[in-house]
Amino acid sequence: MLEPLRQGLPPLDPAAASDAASCALPARYEAVREARQFTRRTLDQWGLGDRFDDVCLVVSELVTNALRHGLSANGVCVNGREPPVRLHLMRWSERLVCAVRDPSHDSPVTRETDDFSAESGRGLFLVDSFSDSWGWHPLAGALDGKVVWALFRLARTGSRPNGE
Repeated sequence: MLEPLRQGLPPLDPAAASDAASCALPARYEAVREARQFTRRTLDQWGLGDRFDDVCLVVSELVTNALRHGLSANGVCVNGREPPVRLHLMRWSERLVCAVRDPSHDSPVTRETDDFSAESGRGLFLVDSFSDSWGWHPLAGALDGKVVWALFRLARTGSRPNGE
C-alpha cells in the first residue's frame, strides 16, 4: 500500500539558522557517496560528529530517493547547467535539518513496510525511524521542484540531566 506524505515546512526559519551549508549533486548514483562525505565534513566542522551515523543514513536515503524518483518523474530533463539535486544542511542551537531539493513535482510516497525482504521501498521508513520529524514542500518562485527535509533534535549544550 502506498501512502501520500503530508506536506509541511520544517518548524524553523531558514534565515535564522546559526550554520548552513549546501552542495550540488550530479545526476548519478555516486552522488550519494559525495553527499555522505559532505555531511561528514560539515558535521565535524559544526562539532556534531557524534550525530553522523543517523544523519548520514537519512541523507543517503533522501539523496537516493531524489536521484531515483525525483529525476525520472515526469520526464525531468537533467541536462541543464545546474545539477538537479542539492543537499542543504542547516543548524540551529537545538535542531539540525537536512533538506534535499529535486526537480520533480511528485510528492514522496511511503510504502507499506511489511515486506522486509524487498530490496527497495524502505527509504522513507528509515528516514522516519532515524529523524525526529520529516516532510516535504513544493518550491516556489524561480526554483522548480520540491524539497524533502528531515529534522534532528540536538542536545542543549550546558543543560542539566533530564532537560532541567
